[in-house]
Amino acid sequence: MPDDVVFVSRYDQRVALIRDALKAETGLTESACHALAVRLLHLIDEAPEKVRR
Repeated sequence: MPDDVVFVSRYDQRVALIRDALKAETGLTESACHALAVRLLHLIDEAPEKVRR
């Protein structure tokens, strides 16, 4: 019987990537890292392309 496939959105993958980097480099808790990752990702997504490069 095949394993169940769990869908993980690209957004959730990006949040997890940022969260894990914050957790590895700071002394913040998991929930604080997650909240900061969501905020950072929102700011990056809202920045114009010229600013991101």
